[in-house]
Amino acid sequence: MNKKQIAITLGVMCFLLTIAICVQLRTMSSASSTVSQTLSDNGLRDEVLRMKEKYDNTYSELENAQKELEKIRQEATQNDSTAEAKEQEIRENNILLGNTDVTGDGVEVVLADATVTNSLNPSYQIIHFGDIQDVVNELKNAGAEAIEINGQRLVNTSAITCEGNIIKINGERVGSPFYIRAIGSQSLLYGALTRAGSYLDIIREYGNTAEVTKVDDITISKYAGSITYEYMKEDK
Repeated sequence: MNKKQIAITLGVMCFLLTIAICVQLRTMSSASSTVSQTLSDNGLRDEVLRMKEKYDNTYSELENAQKELEKIRQEATQNDSTAEAKEQEIRENNILLGNTDVTGDGVEVVLADATVTNSLNPSYQIIHFGDIQDVVNELKNAGAEAIEINGQRLVNTSAITCEGNIIKINGERVGSPFYIRAIGSQSLLYGALTRAGSYLDIIREYGNTAEVTKVDDITISKYAGSITYEYMKEDK
């Protein structure tokens, strides 16, 4: 074998060796990336589970404290008409603030995205946070005394917001279909939502679902969060 053939053979061997090294490095890099992503996902999941456990424990402590407070109030107001009147006032205020479960007749509204696209602008066939807000406003204007959306009780400090394509109520993520339940005069609530030109008619025009039915004995759960204030103070 002459020098030229030896050089060619060595060159081919070096080339093949280089390819093998590159493939190995890429494989190791991919494996490392997969392992890192898996570790990251596991860490994120563990953190979410820890936060949920902490929230559940805190909420449980809050419920126990509220039960204990109610027990103390009842014991303190026994055989005391003035104290009983104050206790009744506290209960009524808690109802108005959304701090207690309530029941009564009312209506249920179901809003859902269109299932068939038949519009030049597909965004019209999606229920937006503004649609929910407008329906809630119509219910409030018709005298709704308590409103709940997908299990989230609305109170004075509640917010219906949109973050990208995610709708949040009281900071909690909710999605279509939206179940809006309201307690109040059935005739007034139902009439406001079914009148000609109501906002539900506008939603239906684009193929979205917008239904309203009268429901007896609706139960709406109390507000799960805490109501705080920063700028108000008593006017003495």
